[in-house]
Amino acid sequence: MLASLRALLPISALLLLLPASVLASGGGGETLDLTKHTVGYISLLIFFIAYLFVMAEEVTHLRKSKPVLFAAGIIWILIAAVYASNDMPHAAGMAIRHNILEYAELFFFLLVAMTYINAMEERLVFQTLRTKLVSAGFSFRQLFWITGALSFVISPVADNLTTALLMCAVVMALGKDNKKFILLACINIVVAANAGGAFSPFGDITTLMVWQKGIVSFSEFFALFLPSLVNWLVPAAIMHFAVEKGKPEGDGVTITMKRGGFIVILLFLLTIVTAVSFHNFLHLPPMAGMMMGLSYLKLYGFLLKKTHDKHADGVSYDPEKADQRLGDTVSFDIFKSIARAEWDTLFFFYGVILCVGGLGFMGYLGLVSHIMYDSWGATPANITVGVLSAIVDNIPVMFAVLTMLPEMSQGQWLLVTLTAGVGGSMLSIGSAAGVALMGQARGSYTFGGHLKWTPVIALGYAASIVTHFLVNGDKF
Repeated sequence: MLASLRALLPISALLLLLPASVLASGGGGETLDLTKHTVGYISLLIFFIAYLFVMAEEVTHLRKSKPVLFAAGIIWILIAAVYASNDMPHAAGMAIRHNILEYAELFFFLLVAMTYINAMEERLVFQTLRTKLVSAGFSFRQLFWITGALSFVISPVADNLTTALLMCAVVMALGKDNKKFILLACINIVVAANAGGAFSPFGDITTLMVWQKGIVSFSEFFALFLPSLVNWLVPAAIMHFAVEKGKPEGDGVTITMKRGGFIVILLFLLTIVTAVSFHNFLHLPPMAGMMMGLSYLKLYGFLLKKTHDKHADGVSYDPEKADQRLGDTVSFDIFKSIARAEWDTLFFFYGVILCVGGLGFMGYLGLVSHIMYDSWGATPANITVGVLSAIVDNIPVMFAVLTMLPEMSQGQWLLVTLTAGVGGSMLSIGSAAGVALMGQARGSYTFGGHLKWTPVIALGYAASIVTHFLVNGDKF
């Protein structure tokens, strides 16, 4: 760490020697244009190197959060040094607080979702579902389509990230040690969840941003249903033939959910309704609704803990229901479910948001958006937005587009909403769903495994764009 700080000292000294006129943009001296400055180039290089480490995680076994956290710190050190040298010591602090606020909303939303999933796993919900599906005689291919269809249907309401986490837990329980099935099923879930979230204001953060901006009304989002459906069906139909024809092996054990499992499921659904209602009716962040939903689980967990001994000591003993108490020897502890959240994923999001936020504060996102829409035109630019969202992140890319507010038809705004929503499916790091599943299905669903199917997913991406022009041509 000391060596890194010493390496930054010459850079800081150089910044102090630069006059403000070299860096100041035309914004009245309030912001600095660093897109052609040495610090800007260094920051881009740092971010690029950090992402190389993220993509090589399965080779290096270096957790993906570590390089981006370090890169975020270096980038903001450089930004702060530049602004301090230009007599603007508080500008960087205000900017980074804005990014931290964005991250805080995402963090608490994810933390609650992960806690509920861990609680359902502790109550043997997914293991029970697995035994039901296996006993029903579904093959791997049928399960591939069932989990994909559920992801597409649930994500417009529960958002793509929560849906992906939920369905991945089911797939992990079904696949057990079958890494190939888990990989294909997880790719299918990511594509389906992102596609399903693209035609609903509540399905993805980017669609929520467009809706909040008032550019696309609630009902107009449903014009993207068919393009979104095509986006999922095309790659799913091709991947279908790579899924083995066999069936999951049953172990002969019938698992029954622990006491309160159904209640936890209902509380999770109530939490989703609460989050949607907070935003739709109260105009509050969905995160606030999720945190209130966490209180439902905490209160119910307290009830489970208080009544555990009475349940476990054999009162009202029924031999036919003995399997319900199997494994239920330890009382429910909500804090264990919280502790088992995928912290590497949560810290990864922090690093990405601050890295991209720093590059945006330097002026790179605005510069890219300006070049794309002024030079290329709306259609190529909007298609490129989807490609960029697979590499960087769809949230800052869409934020840059909404900041620019280019003059576009309703069809073009729907196009960029579609591409930003589904474009991230082309890489595992391109969407929150993909990143979360890399943590949840660690070792089975990887960046490299997803990358092998990128051409097929890109084919679905192109097909969805063509479908949008065909079915929504009157909106252009």
